[in-house]
Amino acid sequence: MSNSSIATKLASEDNLLSGEELVAQYIRWIKDRTKFKKVSEYLEFTTPYIDRHNDFLQLYVKPDTGGYYLTDGGYIMDDLEVSGCPIDTPHRKELLGITLRGFGIQENHGELFVRSSKDEFPSRKHDLVQAMLAVNDLFYLSSPTVQSIFLEDVSGWLDEHNIRYTPRVSIRGKTGYHHNFDFVVSKSKNAPERTIQTINHPRRDATEAAAFKWLDIAQMRPENAIAYALLNDRDKTPNSSVLDALKSYNVQPILWSEREGFVELLAA
Repeated sequence: MSNSSIATKLASEDNLLSGEELVAQYIRWIKDRTKFKKVSEYLEFTTPYIDRHNDFLQLYVKPDTGGYYLTDGGYIMDDLEVSGCPIDTPHRKELLGITLRGFGIQENHGELFVRSSKDEFPSRKHDLVQAMLAVNDLFYLSSPTVQSIFLEDVSGWLDEHNIRYTPRVSIRGKTGYHHNFDFVVSKSKNAPERTIQTINHPRRDATEAAAFKWLDIAQMRPENAIAYALLNDRDKTPNSSVLDALKSYNVQPILWSEREGFVELLAA
């Protein structure tokens, strides 16, 4: 199915909303559930996104030379260290740097931060929140049960099957936001472009964020482009609602345990 027909199909089935209306609805959801209050020299923003403790992510903003300084206050890195996953090896530091550069976010002594102009504030705030989610998801290792980082496992699996890809691709959506995709498999003579987003902890909020990424860029990608979400089900099988949420936005879920069944589609 072509990208241009996705929105039409969604809108025509049982009077569902169009692609544009779904994007608008998602943005309203973010706006209605984002709270803020003054904390010393900062504005504390509480977002609708939750971390692995089911706490809402918070970030802090203050004026900075004609623009704004946005920070997580060191929460993400502190939480990882307390949880037994300090970023203290060359490999972990390299992965942290790759992830943050993909969002244009900096790190200093455990604090994730970015500076923005007045006009850039919405997109920079979005980038910081997405970076917080990505770093937390990338590095949270339950040491007794998880022996490697899921993203690294996926990369190794793609290499093993000679599936060509470009890692950590940033794509601008209709809303103006930039979205990072873990892997993009380029178009070939036999197959269209394919994007792959990994979800280490397949919770509802993570899958909704992945679906919004695709929804925002779908109509701007090449004809017949396909979106995949690769879900880590090694410790827990995702709820059916998670899989249904992805499918409803035309994102094909792939369970890690069933990945071999998709090699031919991705390698084409």
